[in-house]
Amino acid sequence: MDDLRELYQTTILDHNKRPRNFGPLEGATRTADGHNPLCGDKLKVYVALESDGSVGDVSFEGEGCAISTASASMMTEAARGKPREEVQATLERFHGLVTSDPTTDPNLEGLGKLAVFAGVREYPMRVKCATLAWHTLQAALDGQTDPVKTE
Repeated sequence: MDDLRELYQTTILDHNKRPRNFGPLEGATRTADGHNPLCGDKLKVYVALESDGSVGDVSFEGEGCAISTASASMMTEAARGKPREEVQATLERFHGLVTSDPTTDPNLEGLGKLAVFAGVREYPMRVKCATLAWHTLQAALDGQTDPVKTE
């Protein structure tokens, strides 16, 4: 678990300093706004859906803590080019990971690089930071117009 913790710190710092897919997405067919009032994270997720409903492209913009920014960055990489059902399954696995009991071995199956977020479950107040982008992506996919809030 120490290796995973070190990878967590390195990955969070990297994606926070150099977020991938950051900025408005030209040709987005859906957008959603998200806000975590507890720590001030605010972001907007842009999605370009393909005719078959899959995520053709995805990006985000906004500002937030390192965990929120890194999670949004990695979320865009995980969702880009994937069928909606696969994105939904990844969202559910990710949420299950970060909300699981920190005294048990985490279920990392199917998470790939997202497994580095296992460390978040040790800090319950940070779970909302890690999941904000994912809930906002879900809202965009569902065509929800109300902002997502984590309160």
